[in-house]
Formats: sequence, C-alpha cells, structure tokens
Amino acid sequence: MDNGLWATWYDLADDANSPGRDAFLDWLHGDYLPEIQSKAGIAWAAHYQITGGGTKMQAIHDRLVHAEVEGVGTGTQFLMLVGATSPHVFFDPRIDEWEKSLGEPAKSMLARRVGTRTCIFTTEEFVTGPEFDARPAGSTPGPAIQMGSFRTKSVEDEFDLAAWYAQYRLPHMSRMPGCIATRKLVSIASWAKHSVMYEFTSLEARQQHFQNHESLALDDTVWTNKIITYTIHAPGSPSVGKRLWPPVED
Repeated sequence: MDNGLWATWYDLADDANSPGRDAFLDWLHGDYLPEIQSKAGIAWAAHYQITGGGTKMQAIHDRLVHAEVEGVGTGTQFLMLVGATSPHVFFDPRIDEWEKSLGEPAKSMLARRVGTRTCIFTTEEFVTGPEFDARPAGSTPGPAIQMGSFRTKSVEDEFDLAAWYAQYRLPHMSRMPGCIATRKLVSIASWAKHSVMYEFTSLEARQQHFQNHESLALDDTVWTNKIITYTIHAPGSPSVGKRLWPPVED
C-alpha cells in the first residue's frame, strides 16, 4: 500500500547540457533515491522530467489561474515522487528536517535545486485503468504521468469538484486505453489542497487517448470547463512528464 505521497517539484540552475546537471542526476538516481527507498515504510521512489503535454494542453494551461504566492516554489522542470504506507512516514522524522540534516555531498547536491515546492498528500481515491496489469504490484508509477495540484475558490466548489471526480473523471479514466491508474489526492502539508495523478504506459498513449478528453475543458458547455473556472493551480500545474528513474524498460 502507498497511501502517502511526497512530491517535490524543482528546477536545476545548471544548463541542460552542463556536466553539473549530469552529476546531480547521477547522484540522485544512484545514491539519494535508493537511500530513501530503503527506509522503513517507503514503498517506492521515482523521478520524472517534465516535458509538456502538447498544444491542446498548453491551451488549457493558458486558461488556468496559477498562484503567485510568496513561499510557493515555482519549479517546473522535474518532479520527484516517493510513495509510503502512510503520509505520517514523512513526519517521523520530518522529511524537510531530514534533508537539512544531511552531510556532504547530499547538502551541496540538494542546494542545486531552485524553485523547490514540496507537498505531502494522502490518497482520497484510487482507480485502476485498462493497463494496470502492466505495472508490477508495489512498483513505481507508470512511464508517463500527468499531475496537477490546486485549490478551489469556495466550499461549494469543493462539493462540485468531488462530484465531478466521482461521477465523471475517475469512471472515464478506469476505461481509458493507455491508462494504468489514477489517484485523487488531498493535502496533508502543502499550499495546494488537491492533487490528481494520472499514470500512462507512455507519453504517446497519453497524447493519443487522454488529450482529447482533457481538452473538453475548453468547451464551455461541458462540466469539465466549469472546473477550470474555479481552480487555482500551483505554478506549472498540471505537469506532464516521463520517468527518468527507475529507468523505463523497453
């Protein structure tokens, strides 16, 4: 079981082709994430590079309201995810304090991250998709994901949002080709109250099967369009990315 989720979005100050970036990724994948994964209560760890979701997703992104709040990190290049048996695993000890207590080289490596935004979520609902059997039990999320994090504007919006997920979005995802699973999350500690993570077999499968469904948000006659009028998203949300670690097997 992985009811707890630690998500950290961030950027790297180094240029994409610089040796410093390669050194950071080698350390993250070879030392840091394996160390986290070995801790009691941790189910898995994964690392994604945010790639963007195509022209239709960009059109949706441009219509969304994104928060500009002091203290809310603006990173949009990478997303580190860690699953745990319970969200309380991340508070005994507190993961933010644990990171600060690390010695070298971890301290210097983590200092290369900029715009860091860390959130702890717990699973509200989990639905499997047609491709769920492709993921071994207890393993990391799929080769490609889309993850949004956001708030709503009112209590009435909260009721409408919950109904939309229960009646519309999650049932659709359970039948969508290319979908491995979808988890609706709520916050334990973060600026965003809500999050949702969609897992796909590949970026291509997401593009082929999910993008048209998601682009209904641009049609003001459908329920999905209403959702984007009252949600306030974290910087860069939703994030579409491919898994860097563990490596995706061909």
